Amino acid sequence: MADKKREAAGGKRQAAKKSAAKKTAAKRPVAKQAAAKRAASAPTPATRIEYQPREARAMQRSARQSPYKMRLVIDQIRGRSVNEALSLLTFSKKHAAKQIEKVVRSAIANAENAARSQNASIDVDDLVIKYAVINEGPKLKRWTPAAMGRATPVLKRTSHVEIVVAERPEGR
Repeated sequence: MADKKREAAGGKRQAAKKSAAKKTAAKRPVAKQAAAKRAASAPTPATRIEYQPREARAMQRSARQSPYKMRLVIDQIRGRSVNEALSLLTFSKKHAAKQIEKVVRSAIANAENAARSQNASIDVDDLVIKYAVINEGPKLKRWTPAAMGRATPVLKRTSHVEIVVAERPEGR
């Protein structure tokens, strides 16, 4: 009697497995088509930042200061309004502040120029620093004399500064 129950239960299990296999086999082509549609409609991942019309950027390449020293200054202004950032940079004692200030002013001028070319108005007071990054530039390799006629390398580091300013969102 117990053997018959086991056989009946085993038969039910096998039938359930077969019906599940049929269902998944029927779904597979649909799933493949859906995956293909998603892959086709999904935008390709951007390698660069996509700039909106109300944004402007400025870059300075190969600034003669190490990226570490420049990042100390740029971390202070990221996300701030441009007026606040310019006042911070103006009164900073660091040499990197002068370089970064030039790039911020250039980004503001680029935003004004873009607005002028589109016959739109832009309020400079509403601009914020949306994206600010310091990347490492090429190193200048120099040599200095050392003891016993040897020479030791000196790496003079450079930086790439990139700043994007954008209009402040309406909710803020």
